[in-house]
Amino acid sequence: IFGLGPIGVGITEVALERGHSIVGAVDIDPKKAGRSLSDLVPGAGPVPVHRTVDTLLNQGADIVLHSTQSRIEQVMPQLVPLLDAGLNIISTCEELAYPWHHHPKEAALLDQLAKERSARIIGLGINPGFVMDALPVMLTAPCRRVDGIIVERIVDVGLRREPLRRKVGVGMTVDAFRQGVADGSIGHVGLLQSASMIAAAMGWTLDTIEESIEPEVDGNRTVLGLHQVCRGRRQGETVITLDLTMATGVDRPHDIVRIEGVPPLDAEIPGGIQGDVATWSLIVNAIPRVLSSHPGLLVATQIALSS
Repeated sequence: IFGLGPIGVGITEVALERGHSIVGAVDIDPKKAGRSLSDLVPGAGPVPVHRTVDTLLNQGADIVLHSTQSRIEQVMPQLVPLLDAGLNIISTCEELAYPWHHHPKEAALLDQLAKERSARIIGLGINPGFVMDALPVMLTAPCRRVDGIIVERIVDVGLRREPLRRKVGVGMTVDAFRQGVADGSIGHVGLLQSASMIAAAMGWTLDTIEESIEPEVDGNRTVLGLHQVCRGRRQGETVITLDLTMATGVDRPHDIVRIEGVPPLDAEIPGGIQGDVATWSLIVNAIPRVLSSHPGLLVATQIALSS
């Protein structure tokens, strides 16, 4: 287990429930390093938490469940040594979900290194990794023709963890929100990767992928969250629309996938998929599928996602 924040702890709990053995743990937080994993996850056993991965590279692990940061440039120094040691990796890094379009050099390096070491690496999560990319691609299977894909996800972050509320700007002023968007500290990471993943799976070459982020506000102009939209255009037409609202107090949380084509298809999940529990579970459920896949850098649309 690499990373023991709220997501890493949840992944560890599900892994233990499923009968997996944890042979090592890493977290750079000095308040966690040096402690036993069982202090953070009851029942995990006397596994020491280390600050660096070096001492764990030869522990005999089959796979590393990695959940630290969202950006490729942040996680490359963590992922490369793991792959170089021949370890398989499932990561929650959002940009790793489909890095081929926006980070082609890093993607090629990870793919080559994984293949040379007979290892597998994949970025997974609920979003990106399932609800706004892999799921809509799967739902196109019965279509004779697909003209466009629209996904709308509305999440009540008032029911979610505090770091997520901070990430979408809850409680900020509008000016501070816009500054956060400009410096990259505010906003959901992954819509660009989801659009790229969908396009690749559909065999579409996109002319442009554009993204906008606007604040959701109350009557006092206090930020409640964000409205983020990503559009992929092909031959001048918008063929992919990913519409994400993450805010407190939303009226009707849901996930909707709309396939425009022959036949058209509309699917709705009332209440939406709970992101934290779903991410923990998806990561652990994917372990056997990843281990049985061909070596290299994988994406969610290439493996059979199931429980």
